[in-house]
Amino acid sequence: MNRDSLTGAALCTSGMIILGGSFSLSRLLLDYPMLTGQAMRYALAAALLAALPRLFPRLRGAATRPSGRDLLVLAGVAVFGLALFNTLLLIALDHADAAVVGTVVGAAPLGLALTGPLLRRERPAARLVVAALIVVGGTALVHGTGAADTVGTLAALGTLVCEVMFSLLAAMVLPRLGAVRVSAYSCALAVPMLAVAALLAGEASALRPPSATETLTLLYLAVMMTVVAFLAWFTGLARLGVERAGMFTGVVPAATLVAASLQDHTLPGLSQVLGVLVVASGLVLGATGAATGPRPARDRRVDPGERQAVRAVSGSGHVPA
Repeated sequence: MNRDSLTGAALCTSGMIILGGSFSLSRLLLDYPMLTGQAMRYALAAALLAALPRLFPRLRGAATRPSGRDLLVLAGVAVFGLALFNTLLLIALDHADAAVVGTVVGAAPLGLALTGPLLRRERPAARLVVAALIVVGGTALVHGTGAADTVGTLAALGTLVCEVMFSLLAAMVLPRLGAVRVSAYSCALAVPMLAVAALLAGEASALRPPSATETLTLLYLAVMMTVVAFLAWFTGLARLGVERAGMFTGVVPAATLVAASLQDHTLPGLSQVLGVLVVASGLVLGATGAATGPRPARDRRVDPGERQAVRAVSGSGHVPA
């Protein structure tokens, strides 16, 4: 792996570790209107992301504004990756065991390994497909098995589609807009979508000020799980390409397992530990293969703001220097 690939892998891993660790923490919001809380989280994240270039002028990069086509793609990122993803996930968890939902959504590496090249009218790389299959198998071991009805299964499959579309659509605009703008616009566009969904779900009648614990949790989700994790993921995605970056979604169940074990003071089961090792072997297999997809960052003009975002995230202690 060259330096760009190592940086991309480190960023993607960091983003997925933050994401996986936040799932366990999100249990502290179970008593708060979920869609309303998500809208609040993304509104705060959008404000922070918009403020970053003002506070740190070097983050502005080129004065590139999204075109009409870019805004449509960004709206797709917001619809699939944020609003619809969260809505379908809630439906799935209401009609299926968490293990089933986690296993289905854990197939995202395989989906990206197949669809990324096909959209470029190329053949999927056999090594990456095999690596993705190994990661998916390890994810299934971590999550285990469970029960689901038809609605739960369909909602889980829809959540998987949203997960894949999130990265595919973001990859279309990242070279032009950079990680900061893609993150900011997608968060801002998701807020009205989630607000409408909350109204349709009848959350207005249950609306109340969050407690101190809920407020701290929402702040963490906005700052770490959204701002930091999004910048890390999108920057790594731009460097690795969707199919290689997609494998790192397999880090999520392992990070979730570790966070839950620490929070609940319990040790994971043998099959879960084995699943983490299987995921790791798949990541090593995929990461050591030849680079695929778009040219690496050193072969294209990199937005100075994107480069500064990499340095900012790396300097925060979440990504190895």
